[in-house]
Amino acid sequence: MLSTGLAVVALMFQGMGFPKPTLEPVTAFVDVHVIPMNRDGVLDHQTVIVRGTRIAQMGPAAQVRAPAGAVTIDGRGKYLMPGITEMHGHLPNPNAGPELTENVLFLYVANGVTTVRGMQGLLPHLELKSRVARGDLLGPRLWVPGPPLTGNSAPTPEAGRRIVEEQHAAGFDHLKIHEGLSRETYDTIVATAKRLGMRFAGHVPDAVGVYHALESGQASIEHLDNYVETIGGPDSADDASLGKVVAATCAARAWTVPTLALWETFLGTEDSTTLAAREELRYVPPAWRASWAQQLAQLRRDAPPQDKRLVTLALRRKILKALQAAGCPVALGTDSPQLYSVPGFSIAREARSMAAAGLTAQQILIDATRQPARYFGAEQEFGSVAPGERADLILLTSNPLSDVGNIAKRAGVMVNGRWLPEADIQARLERIAAAYR
Repeated sequence: MLSTGLAVVALMFQGMGFPKPTLEPVTAFVDVHVIPMNRDGVLDHQTVIVRGTRIAQMGPAAQVRAPAGAVTIDGRGKYLMPGITEMHGHLPNPNAGPELTENVLFLYVANGVTTVRGMQGLLPHLELKSRVARGDLLGPRLWVPGPPLTGNSAPTPEAGRRIVEEQHAAGFDHLKIHEGLSRETYDTIVATAKRLGMRFAGHVPDAVGVYHALESGQASIEHLDNYVETIGGPDSADDASLGKVVAATCAARAWTVPTLALWETFLGTEDSTTLAAREELRYVPPAWRASWAQQLAQLRRDAPPQDKRLVTLALRRKILKALQAAGCPVALGTDSPQLYSVPGFSIAREARSMAAAGLTAQQILIDATRQPARYFGAEQEFGSVAPGERADLILLTSNPLSDVGNIAKRAGVMVNGRWLPEADIQARLERIAAAYR
């Protein structure tokens, strides 16, 4: 009896001490056209194998077979590209509640946005970032800044230094520069950020100016901020001034995130009735829609005459085209959620606006995928379809190189190795819409 009991106990401990390893899920995209983004063009008839959260193998469909037990996805006639990075996104205030935050995260993912560089953060967003990274919450990988440095929050150089040190100690990923900073305070912020190894990005305060921001090493300039004024404004802009600021931007290796589509809303001619008819507004709270209508009405009341606004828009497109043509680093961002710009859905609108400015589909897709990876120094992590990279992928029904708007024609999204077929995405979107009706 004693020997039998000991044997049972031994078996119990054996089971506790040596648990069976959990097998990583395997997914195979079979016979798909791949837009790799680490080279131009399309690789036809490929099979891409994903193990866990990484791309494990890729090659011609005639040579690469799906492993036994893999979930297979028919890629015939479809296009597989890397997930998109939103380089200027925002997260809801934590006080708005977890449901809204989770909905916004899903809106990004539903549109193939698998990474978001936040541009205005709060302490609870750091925990949100960790939850997404652990897989506890479905969402894009997040880069979180601290609260913005403004003329109000940092009225003196000493206040600017203190805020940078506090945000560094809290673990924020980067600093957000905003309007109203004096040049002296800006310089103190820059010196402190460099001492602590923190990137700083955002607006160009009027007292600082584009050239000084570039000389200071600002990582990115959002919205082409202060570029129009630097080249003389809509009434007196000239090609020589444009060439000078473009050359300075390239020399500084400063990134531009133009947010063109948003400025088309700011300066364009569409009224609130037209903008409110956008289908994606079903997925945001009614309070947002009402607030946006009020903001637009105020903007239109205070705006310059329509002909001058349209000249300014044309100038913004010209500046972006010149920056891209010169080889300055450009990345796609939309500033969503903001004035009829809905998270995730805003990406296709921005891509079409960049196309209207004269950028090719290949350039725009690079600016949405490969360029952000370069910005973060993470080209081996994401931004391409290649073995070893994170399994952040979009499966499309039409070729986005033929029409960049085709990035909205999805068959599904994979985020960090988790496959979301389009039917499941649409079902959840409909639940979100129903909750806001």
